Amino acid sequence: MQLTPLIGGDDEKARLDELERCFERGEISRASWNVLVACLALLALLGSALGVAFGIRAIDQSERSAAAGSNSTVDATLTEFAIALSSDQVGEGATIKIANAGTQLHNLVVRDTALASKDLLGGDADTLSLRGLAAGTYELYCKITGHADAGMKATLTVGAAGAGSATAAGHGDPLTAAEGAIQDQAMIDSVAKFPAETAGRGNQLLAPEVLADGTKRFELTAAITDWEVRPGEMVRAWSYNGMVPGPRINLNVGDQVEVELTNQLPLGTDIHWHGIDVPNPQDGVATITQPMVRTGERFTYRFTVTEAAIGMYHAHAHAHESVPNGLFGTIFVGELPTSAGSSISGIAVPADMVIAQDLPMVLNDAGVIGLSLNGKSFPATAPVVASVGDWLRVTYFNEGLQVHPMHLHGFEQLVVAKDGEPLDSPYVADTVLVAPGERYTVLIHADVPGTWVWHCHILNHVESKEGMFGMVTAVVVA
Repeated sequence: MQLTPLIGGDDEKARLDELERCFERGEISRASWNVLVACLALLALLGSALGVAFGIRAIDQSERSAAAGSNSTVDATLTEFAIALSSDQVGEGATIKIANAGTQLHNLVVRDTALASKDLLGGDADTLSLRGLAAGTYELYCKITGHADAGMKATLTVGAAGAGSATAAGHGDPLTAAEGAIQDQAMIDSVAKFPAETAGRGNQLLAPEVLADGTKRFELTAAITDWEVRPGEMVRAWSYNGMVPGPRINLNVGDQVEVELTNQLPLGTDIHWHGIDVPNPQDGVATITQPMVRTGERFTYRFTVTEAAIGMYHAHAHAHESVPNGLFGTIFVGELPTSAGSSISGIAVPADMVIAQDLPMVLNDAGVIGLSLNGKSFPATAPVVASVGDWLRVTYFNEGLQVHPMHLHGFEQLVVAKDGEPLDSPYVADTVLVAPGERYTVLIHADVPGTWVWHCHILNHVESKEGMFGMVTAVVVA
């Protein structure tokens, strides 16, 4: 007779085998045999139950421990413009695994500490060790100018300091009247600061040295410069001649041009004349059309401009880093037709029209310069002040990484040129979509008095819970 226990290990099986042999030799009765087998089975069940109970207790203790902040890692996903954490609590000495799932340059910094990730392009990743960071609650944010204001902030509790605390309210949670009042006041206060004074101004006209043969000679020095993006916010900008955008260069068709570049950057560089027709050896693409201009070196570009154009000059080598950080400028060649004497969508452009102001507006959204117009972020953006009846000509230059729909309140924009080329059929728009690398030239008839807002219409490029910021300015007509 062979019996196999339902529950139990090798020891229980051995005891049952011995009992079975005793039963077969007649040393125990059938009744005693049944009692013994039942007792052994009961003991096995009891042991199993205790094991399950201890296991459940261990899992519960583990979960409680995790809730108290004992996680060894937390994932941080960066996008435009948010920081998503896999957990809002970690243990002391934990690691943050950072991934940039957006399209812009981002980083992750622990406020009021020296802990910071490297700058990450879209798709890049990094890790940040919290070793040595005391238990407590910390703010994480992206340090790229304007990104924290646009929403790239999160709260992380390290250790058991915040165990059992509620998670921060999500985007879908209702706003209380008290919270709304705080945000209302922040918006009012931010607008009241406009226009704010800051050190430095870009787009200043660069006067040439005229050589004996009539050549116009310009000098550009590329270097890292302290730049005040908005009041009190100094960044280490990559600049030409110490300004962002770099100095404006005006030329006439037929000019012979000489530009001497001096490189004081920590990386090699060059200058690409984006939108300007130049000979191939002067195109400014290091290692392809010219040697790399290394740190401390100089290089001279020479060319003759042959047609009217609106372009932008910028580095091509290491452009992913240098250009978003400020290494760009504008260049104008000759005069473009203004559509004077015509009617565009019912708007008459007088034949004797005089351009009161010819303005570049350089758009950026990345690097240390961040969301900005002409190198400044609201409230430090400069308003355009015009008299009633003035005609303004504005050229948008997108040196950023995203498209920007530029919207002007109060006035229609007469789009007369794209990328420096006059349009055969100019058109009217109140919002002009400008992609990276593009230039759009528009005419504005400032015929209605008032202060009229002018901004990118990607709304988190201009407003946040802290108020107005970034890509906003105004036209003031009086």
